[in-house]
Amino acid sequence: MKSNNPVFNRSEEFNGTANAYGNQSYAGGGQAYPGYGQAPSAPEYGDPSQWGTGTPTQQVDQGRMTVDSVVQKTAMTLAVVIAFAALTWFWTGDSITESGLANEDNIGKLYLALMVGSFGAFALSMVNSFKKIISPALVLAFAALEGVALGAFSKIIPAYAGVDTGIVLQAVIGTFAAFAGTLAAYKFFDIQVGNKFRTFVVAAMFGMVALGLLEMVLGFFGNQIGFFGFGGLGLVFAIGGLVLGVFMLILDFDFVEQGVRAGLPERESWRAAFALTVSLVWIYTNLLRILAIFQQD
Repeated sequence: MKSNNPVFNRSEEFNGTANAYGNQSYAGGGQAYPGYGQAPSAPEYGDPSQWGTGTPTQQVDQGRMTVDSVVQKTAMTLAVVIAFAALTWFWTGDSITESGLANEDNIGKLYLALMVGSFGAFALSMVNSFKKIISPALVLAFAALEGVALGAFSKIIPAYAGVDTGIVLQAVIGTFAAFAGTLAAYKFFDIQVGNKFRTFVVAAMFGMVALGLLEMVLGFFGNQIGFFGFGGLGLVFAIGGLVLGVFMLILDFDFVEQGVRAGLPERESWRAAFALTVSLVWIYTNLLRILAIFQQD
């Protein structure tokens, strides 16, 4: 099945092309995989008495992707995100001193962490999205940079909106609640993902990223539109982002289900973990902005 999701469409296994073991595709549906459990034909391999035990260069079956392996890799990735977010939170200190004055050093740290983390995570997200063979190290590096960006972002949003930082914990709880609710709906209602839905979600995702970059560029010239503001347009943009994040989770669940059914290699669990992390971060950032808008004076 050809995927429109940029995270998965670079994976040969997800798209039914030649897999890592030299076969043309995974059979799925309980069918036998060519090359495994089938006796080789004599004309091709010659006398069975001459067969060897293999060489170190032969491919080795390292297991298949399972729901458990996806959960484990996702938990590891999210743990890195949370750890680096916490480190950034404490490293940047208080932006406002006890006397009510701005702490320029800590504010500088916040913006530095936000810029380095955001641009670094964006660059690695593009690499991971279009990389044919997923790299666990790059996924974890992305998670670390994403954590740095989120740690700074989680301080900046409440400060700009003038609300208590308690909304950060609310946004975290809400994000995992959205994940659990979406997963329950996906399984309970047996949601089937079609090509039109995939195309719509991916197009909407790139559209929102493009609008975000446009807002950032205009911000350098002091002429922002208001997509990231705390007014009406900012609220609409954040709600749209939250809904899109839920749709992205549905795509992720579908690809995990398809991958497990097809018997993809275990390393593809990292690709699924990366996609799920992107979706959860997307939901969190938009939910935090929504909470900040509603709780501001």
